[in-house]
Amino acid sequence: MMRKSLIGFGVAGVAAAALLAGCGGDMAGMQHGSTAPAPSAAGQQDGHNEQDVEFAQDMIGHHQQALDMAAMVPGKSTDPKVTDLGRRVAAAQEPEIKKMTEWLTKWGAAPASTSMPGMDHGSGHGSMPGMMTAEEMARLNGATGAEFDRMWLDMMIKHHQGAVEMAEVEQEKGSSAEAKKLAQDIITAQQAEITEMQALLK
Repeated sequence: MMRKSLIGFGVAGVAAAALLAGCGGDMAGMQHGSTAPAPSAAGQQDGHNEQDVEFAQDMIGHHQQALDMAAMVPGKSTDPKVTDLGRRVAAAQEPEIKKMTEWLTKWGAAPASTSMPGMDHGSGHGSMPGMMTAEEMARLNGATGAEFDRMWLDMMIKHHQGAVEMAEVEQEKGSSAEAKKLAQDIITAQQAEITEMQALLK
C-alpha cells in the first residue's frame, strides 16, 4: 500500500510540475510578447525622427529666404533669364513650404518661424548653410540692373548650395520616406539651377 501511494504521488507530482512548467513558459511568452514588439509598432506608426523635424523646420526658413530673394527680381533685374529663374524658384519652393508645414502639423512639431522676411531668416537661422545675413539682403535689395543680376545669381548659388547640403544630411540621417524623397528632389532641382546660374554669370 505504501509503495502504491508513493507511486501515485510521484505521478501526480510529475503532472503538477509539468503543468507549472507549461504555465511558466506561457507567462514568459506573454511577457516577452507584451514588451518586445512595442517599440517596433511605435516606430511603424511614427515614421519620422528628430532629423526629419529639424529638416522641415530649417528648410521652411531656408526656402522662405529664397522666396524673399525671388520677390526682389521683378523691377530690379534687366535680364529676362534671371527674371524667368526667379519665377521658377518661387513656383517650386512655395508648394514645398506648404508640404513641410503640413508634415510638422501631422508630427505635432513646432512650426518654423517665418516672421520678418529677409531679416529674421538671415539672423535667426544663421547656422543654416547658404543663408544670407540681413545686411546682405539689404544690399541686394538696394541694387538694380546688371549689378543686381550679378549679386542675385551669386547669392542664390550659395543659397542653393546650402539647401543641397541640408538635403544631403536629411538623406543620410532622416527616417521619413516623404521627407527623404523631398530632400532628393531638392538636390536634383537645385543642383541643376546652380549649373544654370553659373553659366549665366559667365
